Amino acid sequence: MDISQYLGMFIEEAKDHIQSLNDNMLKLEENPGDLQLINEIFRSAHTLKGMAGTMGFVNMQKLTHAMENVLAAARDGKLRINSNIMDVLFKTIDALEEYLDVIVATGTEGSEQNISLVNSLNGILGRPQEEVALKDKTQGAQFEYDEFVIRAIERANSQGFNVYRLDVELDPNCLLKSARAYLVFKAVEELGEIIHSKPSVQDIEDEKFDFEFSITIVSKESLEKIRDRILSISEIREVKGIEIKETSQIAVQAKQEVTEQETGAITETVKVVRDQKQEAAKKTAQTVRVDIERLDVLMNLVSELIIIKSRIEGLTKKYSDRQFEESIEYLERITTSLHDAVMKVRMVPVERVFSRFPRMMRDLARELGKEFELVMSGEDTEVDRTIVDELGDPLIHLLRNAADHGIEDPEERVKNGKPRSGLIKLSAYHDGNNVVIEVEDDGKGIDIEKVRKKAIEKGLLKEDQLDLSDQEIIDLLFLPSFSTKDKVTNLSGRGVGLDVVKTKIEQLGGMVEVKSEKGRGTKFIIRLPLTLAIIQALLVTVADEIYAIPIASIKEIVDVAKEDIKVVQKGKEIILLRNQVIPIKYLHKIVGLEENPDRKKYTVVIVKRGEKLTGIVVDKLLGQQDIVIKSLGKYLEGVRLVSGATILGDGSVAMILDPNVLVV
Repeated sequence: MDISQYLGMFIEEAKDHIQSLNDNMLKLEENPGDLQLINEIFRSAHTLKGMAGTMGFVNMQKLTHAMENVLAAARDGKLRINSNIMDVLFKTIDALEEYLDVIVATGTEGSEQNISLVNSLNGILGRPQEEVALKDKTQGAQFEYDEFVIRAIERANSQGFNVYRLDVELDPNCLLKSARAYLVFKAVEELGEIIHSKPSVQDIEDEKFDFEFSITIVSKESLEKIRDRILSISEIREVKGIEIKETSQIAVQAKQEVTEQETGAITETVKVVRDQKQEAAKKTAQTVRVDIERLDVLMNLVSELIIIKSRIEGLTKKYSDRQFEESIEYLERITTSLHDAVMKVRMVPVERVFSRFPRMMRDLARELGKEFELVMSGEDTEVDRTIVDELGDPLIHLLRNAADHGIEDPEERVKNGKPRSGLIKLSAYHDGNNVVIEVEDDGKGIDIEKVRKKAIEKGLLKEDQLDLSDQEIIDLLFLPSFSTKDKVTNLSGRGVGLDVVKTKIEQLGGMVEVKSEKGRGTKFIIRLPLTLAIIQALLVTVADEIYAIPIASIKEIVDVAKEDIKVVQKGKEIILLRNQVIPIKYLHKIVGLEENPDRKKYTVVIVKRGEKLTGIVVDKLLGQQDIVIKSLGKYLEGVRLVSGATILGDGSVAMILDPNVLVV
């Protein structure tokens, strides 16, 4: 049986389970005694272990098994979770991520085993408990259970649950015995809770058994229903089952030593499992996984449809047939609806990126010896998946920057009259056709004078530039190799972070703003388009050349008389619009074309970048149109003025201007 065809599915589901482990472990760190959280973490680890075993990833399987043992002990009340145990569990999750990264890159997990981590997990538990014998009077045979299982059986029977022991026999010709056993475990877990297996789960996963194994289950269902469920799995030869209604005297003695808290664990587990199964069933019915390449193909087809629609619209000017015009209008409505539908399918919540940060910030706080809280909001804000996939690195740099440069040491904060623990906010929201992501801290803010001195030291500021505004000084932070740190550390000092942020965000067609107040904190504001595929644009002409300006970056359009254009210091030209001074640029100068010298009126397109405005003088407006963004390719990727190109209805090509470069 070739299981390589399931590798992609395994990787996606493993990512989900590892993320779930991270999220729930952070919650468990705050509430170590939360049994429901422990159960949820246990089930994620158990499922991941079974998946890894089925795919033949033994190292990942062994590590999750050791983790599962610790969680089982905590779930059963034998172990109390503390900070040391949490550290080991977090390291385990990191190791699982590393295994998964290797699997993604190579298709195998590699041969290196994390033996020290497995030993650390085993060391938490110490020596395993001795087993005691439980005699089932129905069968008259000896069957070994540990003390917890005996207590769980007693408790389950007293609360009306059924306890069954099932002896499963596989077909002698069965390949991948552990995979079949895993399917049995999965099927049974939908009907109840497995509390024991013989051989052990680890031995079953390692195929250290013949063709028979036994499991003990707590369930409300009948024995026949459970047997039928197991027999429905292929290559299962026979299932024998008994119901355990009473235990031997040794089990009764064990029962007298158990506390109410310990015995309550099994019923709570069954309840939580049942709720989770029902919730999972609802979600499964409402969603479906789709290969991302299929969405890309669909988007490309919609793009071509929009291009041909624009071409047909151009032909309507040559005809005056009413039915033809109505058909074109109907086609336009359909393509617009189809475009909106495809865009919604491609949209994913930024939670996909945000979810990785709580764990990262928790580790950062420990590494830096600082105290701060990460507060996230707007995780359900949706953006195109192509943008979400690229957001991770910039946000990591900004958050690390806030923790390292922004938040002060606890003693310094107290000295300055601030709460001992700092606050870092990560938020997202929609603003028109843009999505805005903000990273804000209540730290010490940016020291303008320190930045100015560093810039002079590095030769980035010349004598005639010493009168730069505070905002212009702050913008120097985004230059390559610029850092205010005197010493290079694992976190900062190399001047890479903010340079990466600006470069990546501008590649995505977005922009970064910084607002800072010394002693109060700093806020980084990222503005991004909702999509990089299809946008609305204003078509303009300069000397018979057509250019497109994204509608989302246009504030307004005004006509200005020649005499209303004023020249200020250093030859800069401005216009005064409603008492607001707006600098202007001539598009023909920017692109190197000749201007009509006889013009007495100018058409000015006011372009915005955050709070900054710039007027762009053009010859003529052609109107608004949906355009499909086409990449310029690697040979022209260094052209900063142009962010892409589009094909117009008549087949000609128009350049799409980058608003970030146009705005002064």
